[in-house]
Amino acid sequence: MNKIFTILYISFCSLFLIISSATSEDNKVKIGLLVPLTGDNAKIGKQIVKATRLALKDISSEKLQLFPKDTQSDPNKTLKSANELKQLGVNLVIGPVFYKNLIYLDEVKDLTFLSFTNKTLNLPKNVISTGVNSTSQLNTIKEFIHQNEIKKTIFLTPNLNYDLEIKKGIKESKIKSFKQYFYDTEPTKLTKQIEEITNYEIRKQNLIDEITRLRNSDEPNKEKKIKILEKKYTIGNVNFDSVIIADFDESLKSVITSLLYTDVSPKDKYFITFNQWFDESLLVESASQPIYYPSVNKANLEKFEKKFFEQFNEKPNHLSLLSYDLVGLVYYLSFTNNIIEINKAFKAKSSFKGKIGIFEIENNKINHKLNFYKIENGSLKEIF
Repeated sequence: MNKIFTILYISFCSLFLIISSATSEDNKVKIGLLVPLTGDNAKIGKQIVKATRLALKDISSEKLQLFPKDTQSDPNKTLKSANELKQLGVNLVIGPVFYKNLIYLDEVKDLTFLSFTNKTLNLPKNVISTGVNSTSQLNTIKEFIHQNEIKKTIFLTPNLNYDLEIKKGIKESKIKSFKQYFYDTEPTKLTKQIEEITNYEIRKQNLIDEITRLRNSDEPNKEKKIKILEKKYTIGNVNFDSVIIADFDESLKSVITSLLYTDVSPKDKYFITFNQWFDESLLVESASQPIYYPSVNKANLEKFEKKFFEQFNEKPNHLSLLSYDLVGLVYYLSFTNNIIEINKAFKAKSSFKGKIGIFEIENNKINHKLNFYKIENGSLKEIF
């Protein structure tokens, strides 16, 4: 009898362990990770994987499981890997990295993708853009404009593949603009366009006319006045008090150079640009200062970079910080929603504070609440 009881007890315990294990497994949040692990962009993908694992380590929870899959930066391979993740029972996918890899993902039903792209136009319905998009940046710029009572703002946007994103950002942020201009990035054409925007030829002719008038006049101290005018390039003001340049790197510097050439200075007008990820080369461009831009929290970025370097002995790319926060976001949502419902959580209005800043979630979209910075006299200063 005791033997029979022992057998039944052991069988019951084994069944309990199996049920508990299954229940525990069912309660896990399986996170897919779609990144390039081979090919030209493999370094980006591998650093993202490291950042997500670092996040799991910091969270220290067995509730999350990570399943990395290679995209090879190819849309077809991305689709194949996405279907493999679905077969594994993945609840949510972080990735892909690049916008071009999204085109077939609407074929993967009942799976949500948190893509690193900052583009928000023409996304598949199951893809959420998590990058620092134009609306997030323009919302921050709008706050700065309001604080400084700036009245006439012009937009300068290159004729590239993100000009429609800028238009959408302007509309969604409801930022007031005086005029919008789209320019050619070819230097000669760009300079010509900036001359037209700033009425350079008219203002230059105004200077010539005024010097001629003084020379032919009987005004006292005319020679002194002429000498002062000869140090100028133009006479007359431009019809705006701030310019927002939606550009980056060398192209941004070309636009600023053209503005300086047409006698429009950041000392007199606000020069504002988009997130530059703290490009240190801007610190040495003294003629371009002061210049303002929105960005993620610099102090948090530096802390993350230090932690990542201590762990992996390399400096992380900017997407690594975003991927670190996305793991935290999924973990947060897993506590406030059933696992089955976690994909639907992105339709509800909520917010999450991560290293990158505050994620504002609503209607299948993520915006970021950013900080605002100024570069002046070779140093960076946080405005808010």
